[in-house]
Amino acid sequence: MGKVESGIFAQTLTNFMKICCIGAGYVGGPTMAMIASKCPDIRVEVVDLNADRIAAWNSDELPVYEPGLDDVVRSARGRNLFFSTAVEDTIRSADIIFVSVNTPTKTFGMGAEKAADLRYIEAVARTIAEVVTEPKIIVEKSTIPVRTAEAIKTILASNGKGLKHQVLSNPEFLAEGTAVADLTAPDRILIGGETTPEGQTAVESLVSVYAHWVPRERILTTNLWSSELSKLVANAFLAQRISSINSISALCETTGADVDEVARAIGTDSRIGPKFLKASVGFGGSCFQKDVLNLVYLCGHFGLPEVAAYWQHVVQMNDWQKRRFSEKVLRTLFNTVTGKRIAVLGFAFKKDTNDTRESASIYVCKDLLEERANLAIHDPKVKPEQIRKDLELATNDSRVSFPATAEEAAAGAHALLILTEWDAYKQLDFEKIYQHMLKPAWIFDGRNILDRAKLEAIGFKVYAIGKPLPEKN
Repeated sequence: MGKVESGIFAQTLTNFMKICCIGAGYVGGPTMAMIASKCPDIRVEVVDLNADRIAAWNSDELPVYEPGLDDVVRSARGRNLFFSTAVEDTIRSADIIFVSVNTPTKTFGMGAEKAADLRYIEAVARTIAEVVTEPKIIVEKSTIPVRTAEAIKTILASNGKGLKHQVLSNPEFLAEGTAVADLTAPDRILIGGETTPEGQTAVESLVSVYAHWVPRERILTTNLWSSELSKLVANAFLAQRISSINSISALCETTGADVDEVARAIGTDSRIGPKFLKASVGFGGSCFQKDVLNLVYLCGHFGLPEVAAYWQHVVQMNDWQKRRFSEKVLRTLFNTVTGKRIAVLGFAFKKDTNDTRESASIYVCKDLLEERANLAIHDPKVKPEQIRKDLELATNDSRVSFPATAEEAAAGAHALLILTEWDAYKQLDFEKIYQHMLKPAWIFDGRNILDRAKLEAIGFKVYAIGKPLPEKN
């Protein structure tokens, strides 16, 4: 089907369509790999200025770890999926341009620690405006504040070329660790666009891409602003549930209740449901805290201080839970961990990913290092250099070591901390581990993945989030 005067906006069958994605990170890489895998008639090129990252996407060791992602990439790479640093050329030839760059929380100036830093979004918009010579569909894939599309459109319109681009919002709802499954059978695909004929035609062009494998009834279309806001609100609601159950975990410990039993009891209520009611040392990842803080900033900006304070407390509760865990370790180990070996199992913010952004492990480890502990950190997917970077350690800092196995990390340790719920940690030989730990041997289960009764039968003293405290001897 050929293009008409409005270019790609009238093309919904997607034959010979070219897609460019700017940003080869945790969202852009997997999402584009799935589109290429499911849409062999579409050329998909992922571009990034980071040459090392692009080289990794073109290698056998991908920069992003996700179960099943290797197979998806291999199925399309070199056929209709390409990774390159040729940013401008790829933008120029593309019909649809996905923007999937980082939008971190600002660390300076107005809105510091709350507002999103949109410098990369602006830079991409200016690049697009400069190099394109025909109308494009620009798709916001990054998590951005509501009405960011307005800024993008303003930049695009100011280039003096008179091109009428369409800006769409297509937020991602991927959970790291299950991204491939989420992309294969998503709960929903959300696409927002302008309520003009041109805007709706652009929306249908993007709908036709996802319709290659996603049932049409699961592709939701809204106006631009509803789509942008929905991403922030979805993550805020999920984070709220985690903070809520974590607040109850503290009450459970002091009353003798069991947080897992409480969660099961309330989760059977169909009005509540069981998801995101797992107590833990705290939520992490690139989205939850950032998006809640962004929502806090927006509410304040639009004169809604009470709403801002409500959502701010979700983050405060999460911070308190991490600090409470660190303090529990310190108090239990006779109010000092100075010079003591502490085994830390897990550094990724959740299992089945190598992402450490906002991981609870970072905060707990920093707390313990401030108390002059010696940490032996093990994670099956996170590399030592990433851990050193996250903990802001010098390369010669001898307080932190990286044993090859969890058993080696625990050898000679005063305590063992479970901070990521990797399945492999459930299968460890704890009888052997107990023999090589200092006594009393403590396990602090920050994810509630271990069988406490069995551990106590071996001889361990066990603290588990939201569980009745062990009897004092």
